[in-house]
Amino acid sequence: MTVILLGGATVFGWAAGWWPIRTVANAHAHGARLHRPGVRTAIAVAAAAAFGLVAWGVGWSPLLPAALLFTAAGVAAAAVDLVEHRLPNAILAAGTVTVLAAIVVASWVHGWGLLFGSLAGGAAMLASYAVVALISPRSMGMGDVKLAGFIGLTLGAFGVTPWLVGLVAAFILGGIVALAALVSRRASLASVIPFGPSMVAGAIVALALG
Repeated sequence: MTVILLGGATVFGWAAGWWPIRTVANAHAHGARLHRPGVRTAIAVAAAAAFGLVAWGVGWSPLLPAALLFTAAGVAAAAVDLVEHRLPNAILAAGTVTVLAAIVVASWVHGWGLLFGSLAGGAAMLASYAVVALISPRSMGMGDVKLAGFIGLTLGAFGVTPWLVGLVAAFILGGIVALAALVSRRASLASVIPFGPSMVAGAIVALALG
């Protein structure tokens, strides 16, 4: 059953990345770079890998729909952030509403503690990022703060450990990306490197670890 879930989620992720996720990202991107064939393939591959990892970690759980909905919205938002250095409010808002609705349904089945954890996790992560943004506005934008609320909302339903893993993993991955960009001379100390993709990847790592 796990193999079926993993294979089905991976195939579904590829299909979703190739069309609906990319379509949503394109609809909220100002530029035309997301229309390039190579970018289309990259989004499909990223979505397939993300869906497979999330399905592997979450398994047959009432929270699986919420996790996959988060993954779809996260990949779309990260794609726009990579090319335009911004996180579209419409994607984050729609993702938050749909994921929250899925968590409410899961809470109806598994207990309202899931919803409480979700709301507490969203508020806590949003507040954590907001503090960083206030201290260093150049390194953390309000789009990142809003994405943090979305991520915290999702991971909070899974418990404290996944929430902490998602928080820490985002900064570890972001540091690795920044260091690689500096070493390869693709960026300088004055460059702005989008943090949204690292945040989404960190959340996916947290969900994959279960």
